[in-house]
Amino acid sequence: MTTIPLLQSLSGLLAGVALIVLLTARFRVHAFFALLLAAVLTGCILGLPAADILGSIKSGMGSIIGSLGLLIILGTTLGLILEHSGSTAVLANYVLQRIGTGKAALTMNMIGYLVGMPIFCDSGFIVLSGLNKALAQRSGVSLMIMASSLATGLYAVHCLMPPHPGITAATVTIHAETGKVMLYGLLIAIPAAAGGYAWSVFAGKRLAAHVSTEITATPVAVGPSVGMSVLPVAVPILLIAIRSLFSLETGVAPSFALKTLALLGIPEVALSVGILLALTQLKDKTGPLLQESAEKAAGILVIIGAGGAFGAILAKADIGSHIAQNQAVAAMGLLLPFLVTALLKTAQGSSTVAIIAAAAIMQPLLPIIGLDSGNGHIICVLAMGAGSMMISHTNDAYFWVISRFSGLEVKDMLRVYSTSTIVMALVSLAGVYLLSHCLPGI
Repeated sequence: MTTIPLLQSLSGLLAGVALIVLLTARFRVHAFFALLLAAVLTGCILGLPAADILGSIKSGMGSIIGSLGLLIILGTTLGLILEHSGSTAVLANYVLQRIGTGKAALTMNMIGYLVGMPIFCDSGFIVLSGLNKALAQRSGVSLMIMASSLATGLYAVHCLMPPHPGITAATVTIHAETGKVMLYGLLIAIPAAAGGYAWSVFAGKRLAAHVSTEITATPVAVGPSVGMSVLPVAVPILLIAIRSLFSLETGVAPSFALKTLALLGIPEVALSVGILLALTQLKDKTGPLLQESAEKAAGILVIIGAGGAFGAILAKADIGSHIAQNQAVAAMGLLLPFLVTALLKTAQGSSTVAIIAAAAIMQPLLPIIGLDSGNGHIICVLAMGAGSMMISHTNDAYFWVISRFSGLEVKDMLRVYSTSTIVMALVSLAGVYLLSHCLPGI
């Protein structure tokens, strides 16, 4: 195999990333085509034959979709079933009743964290926007504070917890253990969400109160009981956690019970259990809902597949071998995956695209930055998850979902919500750094 010169490798990398940013942020080209064109451009700059470029694109797409296709489809299906069955509204109202309107913004932040586990942040915000407006009216708290508090709660788990697409794709690309990424991601998302809430309150108080004048009644949750609403979310997380905590790789013959738990704790199996539990609460329209789930998941999978194609082309550049002797890069450690992802996120807007592209860039560099171990892979993925939060602004679709569904001005959104994502990213980075000192082998 012919070694590609360093300057040519870096030129291909930078040109590919720049094209992704230009097409997605400036020309609003769908991320799939942006990533695919970036893969072709990078391959051409690297001097790869056309057959090699096409072969790498096809193998890269097939590999990553084969690895996480089921996870994305099942996660999307669970979220939609919970939304349509009324389970998310039941959970939201339950937390609201327990905490009361005196801590309205904190309530919405907690609800966002809980509901965001199975549901994408944009969908979760749309579902809860009516409750958010009603609570803002009842409490008298600025709608800007309320909306940002809810948005940051949803955003924290979206960026740090599988089976959300970006962090899941990075987990597969970096070969990290999904269960442990989920557990540690959930833990780090707690201070991240709290940091987003605290900053939203601090920054929002400087703005004039913006409370909806619309007369909106507090929605009544029509759906299953609280217990049945929480089971489809809690059971999969618990099963995956048990499998991660009680690994069978101990050299001792496992019992039947442990084998069963190991099987049920496989993320795809655990999510299937959650879907079956959620389906018991769905009275009708199961067929159309499952079709909607498959269609929504397909849109996500094509982006992830194109990200795998881009990563396969980047692997040909073999940048890692060129900079293996660079002490400055090696000294950056977990800061490097954080910064790469943060730059991509800020430039092109999508957390999912940012972390997928960053994972492809970082995978060959793991030995160089000292993260080429089981726990090192987990730390790298979580650092990229933290970076994918920063900065959400006008090129992020989620930014516009929050603004439009809450009726908020862009300048206020930038001053409160966008700055809160910076705080969240830094708090998450600090959490990942502390975790790296607690895990062996880092």
